[in-house]
Amino acid sequence: MQSRRFIILSLPIYFCGLTVLLTNQNGLISAPDRYKVFVFLFLLALFLVNLIDLRLCYLLPSARRDQIRPRRRGSPTHLLIVLGSGGHTAEMLAMLNELDCKGLNFRTYIVSSGDAFSARKAREFEEGLALRAAQNSEEGFYVIHTIPRARRIHQSLLTTPFSCLWCLNSALRILSTGPPPSKNTQGHPRFPNVILTNGPATAVIVILASYILRFFNIGSCNSVGSMRTIYVESWARVKQLSLSGRLLLRFVDRFLVQWEQLLPATGGIGEYHGWLI
Repeated sequence: MQSRRFIILSLPIYFCGLTVLLTNQNGLISAPDRYKVFVFLFLLALFLVNLIDLRLCYLLPSARRDQIRPRRRGSPTHLLIVLGSGGHTAEMLAMLNELDCKGLNFRTYIVSSGDAFSARKAREFEEGLALRAAQNSEEGFYVIHTIPRARRIHQSLLTTPFSCLWCLNSALRILSTGPPPSKNTQGHPRFPNVILTNGPATAVIVILASYILRFFNIGSCNSVGSMRTIYVESWARVKQLSLSGRLLLRFVDRFLVQWEQLLPATGGIGEYHGWLI
């Protein structure tokens, strides 16, 4: 709806600009050549902004739900999990422990550099799954990727954009590469079917990377409905959303909160299904 309003508001600007460009010295409006060049560049920039706005609106969850085709039952599934440090990792693994992971054939974990705790906990979780399934967890059944931190503690704001770009580059590479080749990952989708996160700052970069890939439809990732996103707000958030939650609220497919009194803060977008940990 906002995209349509923006385009409608742009129409008078297009009309006035084209009037300036198409009139000559004998017309109603006489404009210097340099002025016409400026008008042309302005209209071109406005047109590109309109195109990008339309594309983003097409990718947003509100427009995407009708596009996604149901996955065929029994087909390989690729789940990507974004782990944060400390409490975020403990909550995420507690949620995963309640899931039936048999249908989640391949799991990718993303941890930030220097977060050895989350990487170790993910390995312990996978070892527990292997024991419960009475089978060995062979190489390729799951993988743990480490990406640079978007912003370190006490890092200068001047250098933060550069570290965020470096983190984004790593996220793009991980999302587009797919599972490593092995007999356990043969036939698995290249892109994750679902991205699951519960609020670490790294998740914002990962979901931004998924939008970039879907914007350009790299590897037909948007056409096949890959990289659906589920955000679970931290159990510690009772009255206010986290910064990551506020940033991602309108960009994820499902937004879950664990306290009913937090629902009004989501503007009707969030869902409450009780405690998930």
